Amino acid sequence: MARSSSGIVAGLTAAALAVIGFLGYQASASAPAHPPKAAAQVPPAPAPIDPGTAKADPAKPVAVPAGSGTGVRVVYSVGAKRVWLVGAAGQEPKSFVVMPSTVHPAPGSYTVGSRSGTVTGSDGVPIEHVVRFATAEGIAIGFSARVDNTVPAPDATKKTGGIRMTRADGDAMWAFATISSKVVVVP
Repeated sequence: MARSSSGIVAGLTAAALAVIGFLGYQASASAPAHPPKAAAQVPPAPAPIDPGTAKADPAKPVAVPAGSGTGVRVVYSVGAKRVWLVGAAGQEPKSFVVMPSTVHPAPGSYTVGSRSGTVTGSDGVPIEHVVRFATAEGIAIGFSARVDNTVPAPDATKKTGGIRMTRADGDAMWAFATISSKVVVVP
């Protein structure tokens, strides 16, 4: 009896595998050659930094300002509300919009003097990737990103030195602008 029941189990197992194989073949034969991709879950976009930049074509790079020097450097245009991370010759600069602080550095050349991973900004907001390069009116000036990934205009009644950007741009700035890196400020 033991032999016949093991033979039955083996036969049923073989039949089940054959049915599974056949169903798998049918499913693959009727599937489209290129199935549509699932829609990616996109996190909500941060608050707009500058409504005027929404019209710019992101596929076209924004030229580094003339008169901003040469070599590896960060270029910050106060008037354009934009930063360029200019790498070695032949590399395409990374550029992004920023929200200027209420206190601005004078045009000129600076070096990164200090950095902080996470701190509370002078406006009381948790920030990260702080890259300080100047002082003006007794206020430290530097690039940073709010931890909540918003980029609102600063309170005009307060003296602040944080030039804010999105967290992704803050990550790029943090990786690029190490201690003693050159920062050029243009009007």
